[in-house]
Amino acid sequence: MRVLLVPNLSNPAAVNAAVELVTWLAAQGLDPVLIAEDAASIGLEACGVARSDLGKPGLVVALGGDGTILKAVHVLGATESPILGVNFGKLGFLTGASSADLRSAIVSALAGDVCIERRATLEVQVQMGGREVGRYRALNEVALVRGASGRVVEIEISINEQVVQTMRCDGVIVATPTGSTAYALSAGGPIVSPSVGCCVVVPVAPHVLSARALVIGPSDVVTLALPDAARRNACLQIDGDVTPCRREIEHVVVSRSESDVLLVRLDGREFFEVVRREFLGG
Repeated sequence: MRVLLVPNLSNPAAVNAAVELVTWLAAQGLDPVLIAEDAASIGLEACGVARSDLGKPGLVVALGGDGTILKAVHVLGATESPILGVNFGKLGFLTGASSADLRSAIVSALAGDVCIERRATLEVQVQMGGREVGRYRALNEVALVRGASGRVVEIEISINEQVVQTMRCDGVIVATPTGSTAYALSAGGPIVSPSVGCCVVVPVAPHVLSARALVIGPSDVVTLALPDAARRNACLQIDGDVTPCRREIEHVVVSRSESDVLLVRLDGREFFEVVRREFLGG
């Protein structure tokens, strides 16, 4: 079985764990791999594979925090392989095990003695010059926000091709339930249980008192347009990463993706227990 290791390269403890796991997993008769650029950066070139040759790993082990899980999601693309997040960071909201239980957690995951949570993702289409120029996938959120000029942008929000509101603002976020505790929460959006089939649309610093966060259904399609050419200097962020943009964005179309993210959980933490502790001062 192929096991993909995705370490946080800026965390020495996570990198050391990846190096040790390569030897240990190989001794168990497994095939430990890293994506080629990660392998080269930590001296494990022999274990590196190109993303196009990754196939479908039997298990993905993300060594870091929530950001490392997002990295693993983007490495996998639409492939639904289970992801075991091992917390080497601070928050670890999405992680399913602690670094102290690393090997036992992997053994349990390989044996199937775990809980698998399905998390919805978003599919994002970017249109410029009247045609599609990019397609992305997000676990947390899509954010269309003001660009380097710092000027507010004017965004028209449509749902199922029906215009809901046009406003000047710093941006608009479309988030999954998983992403409701990320950027959308900071912008005033609601906390949504990951078991709820919905998305949230949250304005960022709107220059209008009537703006409100919207909760929409899983089949609804959101279109974000920039109708005013003078206020179109915007950039697109996918799970916090800015996408390349050589021309002005005209439309961003966001819908529920057909593929989910599979998160492995071993620690038994309930969603609202973590919410209480991390966000509500519990």
